[in-house]
Formats: sequence, C-alpha cells, structure tokens
Amino acid sequence: MTDIRKILLIATCCVCYGIASAQTPPPSQHGSIQQLRMPCKLLQGVMERDYSIYLPPSYSATSPTPLPVLYLLHGGGESHTVWQRNGRLSQVADSLISCGAMKEMIIVCPEANQNNMIYFNAPHWKYEDYFFKELIPFIEKTYNTRSDKKGRAIAGFSMGGGAATVYGVHHPEKFVMVYEISGYQRRQEMEWLRNDPSATWRQQLIEDCNPIRRIEQGTEADVQAWRQVDWYVRVGDQDFTLEANMDLVKAFRTKKIPYGMYVSSGSHDWRFVAPAMTDALKRASRHF
Repeated sequence: MTDIRKILLIATCCVCYGIASAQTPPPSQHGSIQQLRMPCKLLQGVMERDYSIYLPPSYSATSPTPLPVLYLLHGGGESHTVWQRNGRLSQVADSLISCGAMKEMIIVCPEANQNNMIYFNAPHWKYEDYFFKELIPFIEKTYNTRSDKKGRAIAGFSMGGGAATVYGVHHPEKFVMVYEISGYQRRQEMEWLRNDPSATWRQQLIEDCNPIRRIEQGTEADVQAWRQVDWYVRVGDQDFTLEANMDLVKAFRTKKIPYGMYVSSGSHDWRFVAPAMTDALKRASRHF
C-alpha cells in the first residue's frame, strides 16, 4: 500500500470514529427509563397504578444532592409510555444532558387513560387527589428527589396540557413552571368522542375545571400566587386548541400574570409535540 493510501485510510478511520463518538455517548452517559407500578388507594377499583420514570445518568439513591422532578402528562387516548414511544424521551434527555443544554432531572410520566380518561376529580374517580396525595408523595419517598416548589415542574400535551394548567392554577405552591403544549383548556366538541358514552361527563368535568374562568375570577391572593409560577403556552397555528389557549393568555394579561407564548406552524400531532417537549425539558432545567 502506498504512503498516500495509508494516510487516507487512517484519516477516514479517524473521521468515522469521531462521528460515531459524537453520535453515541459512552454508556456512563445514558440514563434509564422504566415502566413501573405504584400502590394506589384513591382511584376506585385500582390497587396499582402504572407510571414511567426517567432517571438521569448519574442518579444515585444515596447522593447527598437530590434531583428536581418534571411531571410530564400525556394526551387523551394515550398512555404514560407515549413520551418514550413517540417522543424518544430518554434519548432526548440523554442528549440534552450530554451537551450541557439540560441539568440532570427525574422525569415522571403518570398514567391517566386506563379505567377513566381524565386528570380531574369526579365523584367516582378522584384523579387529582391521587396525583397530589399519592403520586407525588410516592415519587418523593421512593426516589432521591427534591420536595420543594423550586424542585418541581409540570408539563403536558393536549388533555395533559390542560391538566398541567389546572394543576398549576389549583396548586401554584407546588410548581416552579407550568409548560403546556396545545392544552385542552375547556369543553370542545370532538368528532372522535361522539360515540363515547363517557364523553358527556368527562367534557362537563373539563368545563367545571376550566382554568381560564378560574383565572378571570381569581382574588388578589390567587393572582399573587400565580405570579410565582413560570407559565408557558406553546401551540400550533392550525391546532383546534389555538383559540382556547389565546383566551388563556388573555386571562393572564388581564390579571397581569407574566407568561410566555409561542405560536408556530403546526397542528395537534407529534411533529409539533416532539420539539415542544425538548423545549419544555430545557426550560424546566433553567429553573432547576
């Protein structure tokens, strides 16, 4: 082999190795995502409840530095696994941590479609009570997490985005950030729900929890508490939730509650959700 051919071969190998190294972080830089179950008493007829959890690369149950938590709520008709299945959550988080765009955090994806597709309290289904009285305490007892407002954030898409907003409105002392993606904020007529016998009570429950009306009716004490949360709204210009989210922002503006809003080309699908999820992780990290 001539000297020039040897040089080209060595150079090519080096370039290929460099590309592979840049694209595939070493094993020590990979976090883990697990699909697990937790004990449950507050949901009627349910003894155990599913959830997914992402633990970052250096997570340790015995570390003296507990990690912050982002709660990530899925949309209607989906499950806790959708963030990994469609959004590649663990790979995105690993990549953001590896390049320094995100601090290490724990990400919890609850299940809100099994049995009843709702995040709120109904007479026969106390999901909001479950979330705050069972899920959060279980996570903070089981994992090495922070348990203060500045160590918790919440985000969600569609039904989960509306729930994230409602949870922030109901419990502003719990979260430093609420990031909603195409949030389903109030009752809307949906073709795919027409043949669902449970849609009527579910839609009424959503309307009963309408965060726009709650903000409009808020007291000065409420407003002061809401001003301590970083509110962020992200929605596509072709999304059926656009008008409701614009009304949500109008309520924020009327009450002089700081917020961020980003409207871009897009609809109610994962082509829009995936980059929004990435942005939610980075925004939560800035608070942590």
